This record gives sequence, C-alpha cells and structure tokens, in this order.
Amino acid sequence: MDLQLKDKRALVTGASMGIGRAIARGLAAEGVALCVVARRRSLLEALAREITAAGGPSPAIIEADVMPEGAAERIAAEARRQLGHIDILVNSAGGSQPALPVDAPESKWLEAMTLNFVRVRQLTHAILPGMIERGWGRVINISGKSEPEGLIAATPAKAAVHAWSKGLSREVGKHGVTVNCIQPGRIMSEQIRRKYSPEFRAKQSAEEIPVRRYGEPEELASLAVFLASPVARYITGAVMPVDGGLRRFAF
Repeated sequence: MDLQLKDKRALVTGASMGIGRAIARGLAAEGVALCVVARRRSLLEALAREITAAGGPSPAIIEADVMPEGAAERIAAEARRQLGHIDILVNSAGGSQPALPVDAPESKWLEAMTLNFVRVRQLTHAILPGMIERGWGRVINISGKSEPEGLIAATPAKAAVHAWSKGLSREVGKHGVTVNCIQPGRIMSEQIRRKYSPEFRAKQSAEEIPVRRYGEPEELASLAVFLASPVARYITGAVMPVDGGLRRFAF
C-alpha cells in the first residue's frame, strides 16, 4: 500500500529511544522529512545516522527538555524554522513513575500532569494553526492504558489526553486535521527494561498477555505511520491499544 507520505513533514518528540525512535524511523522510511526532539543529543544523532544509512532524509535535531515553562512553544518555533511547516505531530515524550502513596506531595502530581498532558496540549496547540491554515494535519498522541495498577500519577494525565484529543478532533476535523491516541501495552523500551525484571516480564507474558510476549516498538510504530498518512483520513478521535490483548475490556 502506498501511504502517500513522501515529502510530508513531521515533528516527533521523545524520539531518542523506544516508541518515539521507532515511529521516527518508520516515517523516514516512507519519505517523511523529520524534526526529532529529545533530551539526549547523542541518541538523536545516532538515530539520524541510522535514517540516512537506510536512505531516508537526514532529520533535523532539537535537543530539548519539554518540562521547563515555555518549552512547548520554543520547540514548535524551532521545528517550524527547520522544516518550514509541520504536517504531522507525534507526541511521544512522556513517562511514568511508581505508584504514589495517598499523601504524596503535590509536586509529584504536578510533575506527572505537566509532562504527560500539559506539554502535549501546549505543543499541539502551538502547531495546529499551521495545519488548519493548510487544510491538512495529523496529531498522534502516545498515551497509556486505562487500567491503573495503583495510584500512578501518569494515569489521570493520560486519561486527560484521551478526553482532550476527542474534543479536539471534533473541532479540527473540518480543517482536514485528525487527532488520535495510541495506548501502548507492554512495549519493550529502556523504561520497561528498567522497571520490570526479565522474570516479571516472562511471568506477565504467560499469565496476562494473550499473545504471550511483550511487544516491540516497531509493532506500535506501524500503526502510528498509518494514522499519519492521508490513507487514514477517516480515522479521528480514536484511542487504539497496541498491547497484545493485555487490556481486559472491549471498549
């Protein structure tokens, strides 16, 4: 299938490792010009070398932390400077910490909400005017599953992303802009390896995941690349799990 992505321009956050990196590589393989964002420049440079070695266009690099005040607007401005305009935005920067006690300090909640929702919303709203003006755009938010295993601060932030994305999709659909969320299940990444031991991963795979294994970033990236394409023009306002059947409810 020709995804009709050649010469589109994409901004991908959280691109240094795992899911964001795989999405960037997948888009580049389809001929998309990229601007990749993360805190670790050396990893972005390694990604750029991989992309060009595979015959893709050399990506622009933004070394940035999304957490400081005003970071979203600065990233948007620099991406526009380097790419000219942005057709596709992939919000992959984010993270989760262990479950909090009920009396956790307010700073822990604020940090999780800022990283996983506020900055996603701010960056998207900074990019949207250009998409609306051109009458075409794709926003893809990498979110999280909706079955919390405890009082994990990232979970309500991800739920906010789902609700905001649905509302936004209804506002911008008439301008040719789609907004979708992808919920990763257990997708192998630096964070997953740090958080879960090989023994835990094997046990969970056997007991809770119907396909009996953790997923690879490329298996999620394939959906993201499809949603970024003109071919997916009638899919918007959706929240799609990529989890090997881990979640326990149908809707």
